[in-house]
Amino acid sequence: MEELCLQLKESYTIITVTHNMQQASRIADWTAFFNTETDRSGKRRGKLVEFSPTEVMFGNPQTDEAREYISGRFG
Repeated sequence: MEELCLQLKESYTIITVTHNMQQASRIADWTAFFNTETDRSGKRRGKLVEFSPTEVMFGNPQTDEAREYISGRFG
């Protein structure tokens, strides 16, 4: 699958949703990290925590939350 994605991304935009951080680091040009938060009424809502070039996300995440997830401290 990764080989095919690498070939196709030369001509198409591909969005991959995965929990496999190693796979994301190998095939993605940009990476988005989403998480949830609980609002005042107690409902869980999705939120975009960080969106950056993959090298930045995995080499020097800009948010503590992304840094902790990528390093395996939570998730």
